Amino acid sequence: MTWVGRSLKRFEDAPLLTGRARFVADAAIGARAVRFVRSPIAAGRIAGIDIPDGVSAVTGADLIGVKPFRPRLNRPDFTPIEQPILPADRVRFVGEPVVAVIAETPEAAEDAVDRVDVRFEPTPAVTDFASALKSDAPRVHDHAPANTVVDAKIRPPAVEAAFAAAAHTVTIEIRSGRQSAFPLETRGARADYDPATGRTTLTVSTQMPHIVRTGLADVLGMREDDLRVIAPAVGGGFGQKMCPTPEYVVLIWLARRMKGSFAWIEDRHENLMASFHGRDQAHTVKGAFAADGKLLAIDVDLLCNIGAYSCFPVTHGVEPLMAMAEFPGPYDFPAYAARARAITTNTCSMAPYRGVSRPVITLAMERLMDTAAAKLGLDPVAIRRRNLVATFPYTSATGIKYDAGAYREALEIAAEKVDLPGFRARQIAARTDGRYLGIGFATFNERTGYGTPAFAPRLMEVTLGYETVEVAMDPSGFVEARIGASPHGQGLATTLAQIVADELGIAPDTIRVIHGDTDRTPYGWGTFASRGIVIVGGACKIAAAKLAVRLRALAATLLQADAGKIELADGRAALAGGPSSIAIADLARAAYHQAHQFKDQPDIGLSARASYDPAGTFSNACHVAIVEVDVETGGVRLERFVAVEDAGRLVNPTIVDGQVRGGIVQGIANALYEEILYDRTGNILTTSLMDYAVPTAAEIPPIELHHLETITDASITGAKGVGEGGAIGAPAAVINAVADAVAPLGVAVYEMPIAPQRLRALIRAATGKQR
Repeated sequence: MTWVGRSLKRFEDAPLLTGRARFVADAAIGARAVRFVRSPIAAGRIAGIDIPDGVSAVTGADLIGVKPFRPRLNRPDFTPIEQPILPADRVRFVGEPVVAVIAETPEAAEDAVDRVDVRFEPTPAVTDFASALKSDAPRVHDHAPANTVVDAKIRPPAVEAAFAAAAHTVTIEIRSGRQSAFPLETRGARADYDPATGRTTLTVSTQMPHIVRTGLADVLGMREDDLRVIAPAVGGGFGQKMCPTPEYVVLIWLARRMKGSFAWIEDRHENLMASFHGRDQAHTVKGAFAADGKLLAIDVDLLCNIGAYSCFPVTHGVEPLMAMAEFPGPYDFPAYAARARAITTNTCSMAPYRGVSRPVITLAMERLMDTAAAKLGLDPVAIRRRNLVATFPYTSATGIKYDAGAYREALEIAAEKVDLPGFRARQIAARTDGRYLGIGFATFNERTGYGTPAFAPRLMEVTLGYETVEVAMDPSGFVEARIGASPHGQGLATTLAQIVADELGIAPDTIRVIHGDTDRTPYGWGTFASRGIVIVGGACKIAAAKLAVRLRALAATLLQADAGKIELADGRAALAGGPSSIAIADLARAAYHQAHQFKDQPDIGLSARASYDPAGTFSNACHVAIVEVDVETGGVRLERFVAVEDAGRLVNPTIVDGQVRGGIVQGIANALYEEILYDRTGNILTTSLMDYAVPTAAEIPPIELHHLETITDASITGAKGVGEGGAIGAPAAVINAVADAVAPLGVAVYEMPIAPQRLRALIRAATGKQR
């Protein structure tokens, strides 16, 4: 019996569901409270700060020797920008922390914030592409001309030739609104100074404990081993909790300076205003097509609004450079040109949000496919069938190598499941009754589980990628797998135990996965980018296999047999084909307490360590949405959602289903509901749930999932990443469905989210109706 492939219940769920899990807010109890005075203006000079008697506060002037965050890429088309921890002279977005206020309780700290007087002198702000790119636009950073901090280009000669030879060209403009990752738990941390050791412990809601420690120690100028970072239970991250932020620097500085404990728990208003945003992009896409609908070339201009500052360690280059490199997606075409720019504005900074640029580039490619299909008289399945990659391995127009997938198979199964001819008949009948139904397809691939081979070409100052795992069996036969990654809802405590269990021949419930503590785990990069099951799972498999070799050698000594004939299964080490065996728990006891029996072995004890650093593996999927549009109100009702995905070997199918469904729900939210809005002066308009529309279960249709399993040698476990795929394909499927529904009215939809008021305005403009 093997454990991989079985739908075990998640080991981590019981404390979460019964209220026994410990979050940062639980840890904050008893510490002195910190709150922040934040800038109420988008751009301006700090003319003065008045702190009244009785208020304990810290300003930028106090942080002597503390460096700004300054992540960088070592490439000529990248302009680094600095983020001060607490600015002393200038603010650049609404919500930027300016003063830290300390009190005995959160309520007292909140009151004290209102007593601090910061005098600002507002200056003109830029908030969007149009204002930031004007020739006379004010600069967010003085050293960044045209507010452009990445300007990357690809333009091979073949592109012009392909467009010249094309039978048809199609040009579309895509706009993706700004969104929040909106984790259920906001950001927060507690810093504790230990006078006995001189060390500081930061308990923080983060996805990347080790890199957070590195980033914070660097700006504070402290030894990294003097800082311990612990990530307890984390209530969602989705990218927003990857990077270290100024608030954490202040907490550690206070703990070290005042030899005490300090905590800050973000409220929802702060989270929407000052926690990393995502998605804000505009694409102009030109496609060259042959007469039969074959795609010949793409020429795309990519704009990414990266906000006021960068994010450590991935930098503000992550959005435009990913968009440029991965834009071709699952389609087979030879010629590709792109310009990708990162534009800095007086808005909250950006960080990777679930899927990063892929939901937007998938929207762009899928709207291009549907627009071209309409122009050429093809149905949406036919044009995709004609253009999807079918032969593997495949090298994309940007030079990225794809391992085997099921691109066309997923499309065909999805089309069969939704009965496209049957839907078209129902759609026509509904229109005679004044009802507007639409169907939308989205096919995509996702680069997952990639290590330094993928990150190194970006020329990052900090090259992410590998993961290391330490596996140790104690004298009672129980196992710890210590990982540098830090899961926060992905179910890795269960799936990694399943992988290790198969290698060691023991049950998964005898394996404990240790994570989220820099003192207890090897250095690792964290949990993001659909990488956990591929990279951490791979390292677990290798380390466990090493430990299995050790167990077989010890068993061979006790059973007086050849190690090659020892099998580990069902909790026992047994001689193949014979009656002799020993319980693995007894073997573990002997390894520690009868070490003298194993003089021929080079080591005492039972442990192994391994690292895994793959180039990556591509998942793929086809999503289909069916919607009904109320043409009077612009409201959209989702009737059905179908996803056919290929994530390689499914280590735990139930967990995979949960990951895909969760991503799809976020993708639906991105398509129809959620948007961060600023006015022209840079004032943020969406800082509560009255303004930022998050869908409930009532807005989500039944989600039907179908799985394919293409196993390739690009992943040592056979698994491919799945964490972000749902969020990548769903927006495009929903937007295509809405566009299909309103096409008879002459309405074209190229923007997300397509909120009711926006869609209603498009319908009224197309039909000539007045408001």
